[in-house]
Amino acid sequence: MTDEMRMRYLSRPAPGAKVILDTDTYNEIDDQFALSYLVKLAKFDIRGFTAAPFFNDRSSSPEDGMVKSYDEIRKLLAFLGADYPVFEGSRSYLPDEKTPVDSPAARFIRDTALSMPEGEPLYVAAIGAVTNVASAVLLDPRVADRMTLVWLGGNALDWPDNREFNLFQDVAAARVVLGCGMPVVLLPCMGVVSSFVSTRYELEHFFLGKNPLADYLCRNTVEYTEMRNPLPCWSKQIWDAAAIGWLAGEGFMRDKLVPAPIPEPDGHWAFDPHRPLIRVVTYIERDRLFADLVEKITGEKLRNK
Repeated sequence: MTDEMRMRYLSRPAPGAKVILDTDTYNEIDDQFALSYLVKLAKFDIRGFTAAPFFNDRSSSPEDGMVKSYDEIRKLLAFLGADYPVFEGSRSYLPDEKTPVDSPAARFIRDTALSMPEGEPLYVAAIGAVTNVASAVLLDPRVADRMTLVWLGGNALDWPDNREFNLFQDVAAARVVLGCGMPVVLLPCMGVVSSFVSTRYELEHFFLGKNPLADYLCRNTVEYTEMRNPLPCWSKQIWDAAAIGWLAGEGFMRDKLVPAPIPEPDGHWAFDPHRPLIRVVTYIERDRLFADLVEKITGEKLRNK
């Protein structure tokens, strides 16, 4: 890939660009905002959705997490009245950095990327473990030159550790996507996207009563957070919507170009100045992004009283 092509692939997509969302939708409450935001933007040619594996207290295994995420994607699309292809993803994490986990999702990402016209990238927004994307690359390495990965994963490059959920579930997959030369837009969690938060009072004010989807997003977030946070003054990250915010346009965040960092199995980043450049988000314009999220999901323009 030439430097000129890499810079073009690392630019924000033009209206009508082809996009896939790879999502562990049932893992928390933020993927639901991200998926809804992408559809409501009505700006891109959404090719489909792929379910990513996850394993925590909301699943009994990575496979169970993927299946629950598949079902949650379907549930959200019903709220949205939208009909897009949805594909089941990997049922386990990568066993190593050379072996793909074949799945309908990995094959869909591979085939869609390889069908792109010369010089026109497929944008894959990944907001979970990148097992499906890494598997697509391992199934056919040409995928790395045909797509741009917008991934919410890892922590800020200067954060004390890199034991972030999306990355640390499948370090091998993270090493594949960041080591294959693929153009990547990285949205680090702690230290960057961790600033994109909301509260019960804000969510209820802007979302409740607007439409069934907005009601679901609000109530789902409040219920999830109040089971886990004993403080009445809680705020909750809506992490994953930030990945769609980067796609949405200028003005929502700041970023910079750096050589692709190396995710190490010990939970830290390593650095090599000779690696290909990626784009790393360094700051979220929280209020601007949240206002656009509210406007797109509720259909109401926000104005100061």
